Amino acid sequence: MKQLNAVLIFAALILLGACVTINVYFPAAAAERAAEKFVGDVLGEPKEEGSLLNPLERQTGSAIYRIAGALDFLISDAQAQQAEIEINTPQINAIKARMSERQKLQLNSLFDAGAIGFGSDGLIIIRDRSAVSLSERRSLESVVADENRDRKAVYREIAVANGHPEWEQDIQETFGREWVRNARKGWYYQDSSGAWRQK
Repeated sequence: MKQLNAVLIFAALILLGACVTINVYFPAAAAERAAEKFVGDVLGEPKEEGSLLNPLERQTGSAIYRIAGALDFLISDAQAQQAEIEINTPQINAIKARMSERQKLQLNSLFDAGAIGFGSDGLIIIRDRSAVSLSERRSLESVVADENRDRKAVYREIAVANGHPEWEQDIQETFGREWVRNARKGWYYQDSSGAWRQK
């Protein structure tokens, strides 16, 4: 009886060891490609060469993408094919259209004037109200609120469209970096410490 119990315990341990848990990791490289496409469509400009990140942020960011690339290499082809981020749904496209329109009609001039800048969190922030005329100041807060509402909505929609609502924060952070990378010369952005910098 003791031998039978020992054999059963041993067999159970072998079976437990054979069980494979598949964790779904956030596909950082795919998210960066999706963010680059989306941000490029909204801003309507190609990304300028060079990075706005300080050397430590650049090293940290590139290390993350090297690790993500290594993980992608270790994942089977079937799983790797799933590592694309969907950004082409009716809901996402509707938000993107609003954002593109707002960018052309309102935000470009506010960025050019230095009244607003890109936050490090993927949102925009009022930087200097006095940089625009009195009439523009009246609408500044509502324009920024509308834009940030759409930004939060699109990050949430992308996470949901890809079946992983828990990715929302990762998507927002990825997009945050991409907005800064695509900023025009002269536009302001916040670094990771919250200090304003000008491209």
